[in-house]
Amino acid sequence: MVSRRTELFRVNKAALRNHILDQLRNELAVQTRAAQVSHEEAISEESRPENKYDMHSQEAAYLAEGQARLAAEIAENVLLYESLNVAPVPKDGLTALGSAVAVEQGTDRTWYFIGPRSGGMELKVEGTTVFVLTPQSPLGRELIGKRVGDVIGVPSRGAAAPRRIVDLF
Repeated sequence: MVSRRTELFRVNKAALRNHILDQLRNELAVQTRAAQVSHEEAISEESRPENKYDMHSQEAAYLAEGQARLAAEIAENVLLYESLNVAPVPKDGLTALGSAVAVEQGTDRTWYFIGPRSGGMELKVEGTTVFVLTPQSPLGRELIGKRVGDVIGVPSRGAAAPRRIVDLF
């Protein structure tokens, strides 16, 4: 039986994607600004080398380049999530990209969102913690193509209690 909390969470699946997009856009703004600051430092008069061993300007340029690459990657992630299909999964449907999945292990229930990138992100949506997984992660690979009621096996240390998919939308 689906709890009222789950029903409320289901209604707002698009809101989950919007939370992810908000977090990505915030990260993009931070990285873009950091890249600009590093670039300005690299070309600043004060960063000119004082001797042949002074690498400050070059280090700032490398840092700016790395931050610009990270900003470009985050911008790609934003585009991927903006175009991600978050249509409801049909009853007896399979877990796929864009699915929200509840997994129980013992008495613990954990919600996951299968996204194209940005795995490891943790969100609070309507009082529920949701972890973003990618299909490339071990748990993501295990969840893809499964249905409600399926037991999944994820490598862990020691003997772990079985995990069962209890909800999917």
